Amino acid sequence: MLVKADRSQFDTAIVNLAINARDAMNGEGVLTIALGAVSGLPARRAHEAVAGDFVAVAVTDEGTGIAQENLNRIFEPFFTTKGAGHGTGLGLSQVIGFAKQSGGDIRVESEFGKGSTFTLYLPRMLTDAGRQDEPLAEESIDGRGICVLIVEDNADVGDFATSALQDLGYASVLARDAEKALAELEKDAEKFDVLFTDVVMPGISGVELAERVRRHYPDLPIILTSGYSHVLAENGAHGFELLHKPYSLEQLSQILHKAIRRGATNLQT
Repeated sequence: MLVKADRSQFDTAIVNLAINARDAMNGEGVLTIALGAVSGLPARRAHEAVAGDFVAVAVTDEGTGIAQENLNRIFEPFFTTKGAGHGTGLGLSQVIGFAKQSGGDIRVESEFGKGSTFTLYLPRMLTDAGRQDEPLAEESIDGRGICVLIVEDNADVGDFATSALQDLGYASVLARDAEKALAELEKDAEKFDVLFTDVVMPGISGVELAERVRRHYPDLPIILTSGYSHVLAENGAHGFELLHKPYSLEQLSQILHKAIRRGATNLQT
């Protein structure tokens, strides 16, 4: 069975679900992971059932279960019932963000004191067409001849991205906010091959920046990045490439090449 989803994000989602299950069982009990094809998304939370071909991955534990008053909050960023130092509250937020961004969702069934089942639904690919989105070949990591406009308000993250891209051969310009990025584009838009922007920033957000750039510089490929998966999920329909933080150098370089290659294809059509 094939699904259309980012492989590394899928791995992270399963690990997050497994860690939550382990913690819920406090080291005792059976963790079960089941996989199967299903014909539709069942009703979940405030959403009605949706017909279609999906793959369901169910992670079941024999742990403490989830109190009824918490069921509607477990996917909120930073919400956690674990003690201090034992969880950030971002794991399930990342899972649901990944699921929705991929065109699926997640459903939870739980009885307090008797365990829980989290079922991740992802769109099923009925042909090999999804294979075109597999990671690019190793040689595509070379960034020589490519200039990236990085927009990042966090100084440490911005400096890391700049240094990392330089090591891979990319040229880059770092803008600390959207206004500075727009100024760089007004000065010389032809200089840049791709815009790589954080989503959550003071003032103009990354999504607002991306929409402005798409209106005024429609040929410039755009990538959004965020550590908050629910933000990426909410903005996934805007048609931009999406990259979750934290990301590896290889993931960053691959998505840059993917965005540039897609932009070149759009120019030809």
